[in-house]
Amino acid sequence: MFPDHATTGRRRVGRGPTKGRRRSGRVPSLAVVLALACSCVPVVLAEEETPEEKGLRIAREASARNDGFEDFTAGLTMVLRDRHGRESIRKMRFKVLEVRGDGDKSLFVFDEPRDVRGTALLTHAHINTQDEQWLFLPALKRVKRINASKRSGSFMGSEFSYEDMGSPEVEEYTYRYLRDEPCGSLTCTVIEQVPLDETSGYSRKTVWQDAGELRTFKMELFDRKGSHLKTLTLKNYRRYLDRYWRADEQTMENHLTGASTVLHWSEFRFRTNLSDREFSHTALRRVR
Repeated sequence: MFPDHATTGRRRVGRGPTKGRRRSGRVPSLAVVLALACSCVPVVLAEEETPEEKGLRIAREASARNDGFEDFTAGLTMVLRDRHGRESIRKMRFKVLEVRGDGDKSLFVFDEPRDVRGTALLTHAHINTQDEQWLFLPALKRVKRINASKRSGSFMGSEFSYEDMGSPEVEEYTYRYLRDEPCGSLTCTVIEQVPLDETSGYSRKTVWQDAGELRTFKMELFDRKGSHLKTLTLKNYRRYLDRYWRADEQTMENHLTGASTVLHWSEFRFRTNLSDREFSHTALRRVR
């Protein structure tokens, strides 16, 4: 779960065939295309968008605003709370490499506590095929591939799943604009996202983004039976390189168990010249 726009879809939309998926969203109406291509067309034509077209357009815009960061690193503290308020704390490092023409590559490495030190999760996100994930378990000296059917499972005992820890793509969902409503001092656009991947642990997500910067402030996640399973909230946004917004805090609350997990992000550094070799699954054994 990246600390930017959560699962609003970060990357560019590919034009090739989508393996095993339906096409995400509807093609914009002719009126919308003309409005974008010619300034002489009245802006009022945008009102002819369907809710599906508007939702997809906003997702694409949010994705485009986050393109071009190249890479970044960050520190991360994970606070796990059970239903009785008891806490356990884990610390880790995170880095991500932007990949032109495909999904990003990311790596989480645990530093504390001692019993999980060196555990690492590597994700290769893809535009037109399912994401790939590997988990390195130092105690077993083993790299374990996470099967697609297991991605809804808990990530290291937290309320975040392996699926949540990946980088979202526009093409992974269909979209439907629901409404605008106040969210604090801002106005938020509320959009429903439906995963196209049948192995997803979610049947749909409802996302609140501020209308100005398209930052995600809240997300409600529904299980495959349609029940409200979890709520993700994001706050304390900061802007980097005068463009890229990142949330310092993310809280995932599980409404079924009463447990929650808070991610505290720190020490963001952009454009650090990360190498693609650092994100190979064979390099996991050398992670320090």
